[in-house]
Amino acid sequence: MACDGREAAHSLSAVTFRELVDAAVDTAIEGWDFGVLDGRYVQGAPSWDYRGLVGQPLRSATALLDLCTGGGEFLSSLAPLPPVTAATEAYPPNVLVARRRLGPLGIQVADVSADPGRLPFGDGVFDLVLSRHGAYVPAEVRRVLAPGGLFVTQQVGGRDLAELNAALDAPPHTFRTWDLDTAARELERDGFTVADRREELVGGVLHDIGAVVLLLRLTPWQIPDFDPTVYETRLRVLHDRLAAGATLRVHSHRFLLTARLR
Repeated sequence: MACDGREAAHSLSAVTFRELVDAAVDTAIEGWDFGVLDGRYVQGAPSWDYRGLVGQPLRSATALLDLCTGGGEFLSSLAPLPPVTAATEAYPPNVLVARRRLGPLGIQVADVSADPGRLPFGDGVFDLVLSRHGAYVPAEVRRVLAPGGLFVTQQVGGRDLAELNAALDAPPHTFRTWDLDTAARELERDGFTVADRREELVGGVLHDIGAVVLLLRLTPWQIPDFDPTVYETRLRVLHDRLAAGATLRVHSHRFLLTARLR
């Protein structure tokens, strides 16, 4: 990814609003591949390393469950995986992508689109459950974990990209109160001991209106009713700003919890 996006922004400065939006709408998106935004949405990273944090418990785990695996991109990158590894996905298009990627690794991908809150696994099956940016129900995580099992999650908080919603005069998140303290309290009520907890707002920059539309396609929960035609007036206003050399500065809201079942 470009360090600051200036080269990508310059190459797009002469492209019209319609060309940028149409290209963003027509771009094929598979799984959660944010590579289509390289150089156009420059996003920072939290101070912690989620991959590193799951690495140690992963090495000793015998049964792993990855919640909301997307297209299986992150899970497959953690190989070698425990002898028993399973995943869930609630977004139907991603289920097929994940099964293509994870099936050859012997990983079952459960389609939970009909009931995302229910995990189709037996009680106490896993000793490690991961959730990277995916929703979960604490009672269900507790049920499928073995006694003493570990749950590690990095979550997208309710203040995520709030500046983007404001720029398009869109409603704020329906889950805008979702934060570290709320998640920690829920887990503790359901029999977990929280061992690690961290929360940050991480800066990022959007350079062109096509990147805005692509990002909203990749994160449909950000503005659930988003349609470029419906939001065209606001998109054009924002495009004029970006085309004139401005940027849209946003913040990603991330928090991390590591919790062990008592």
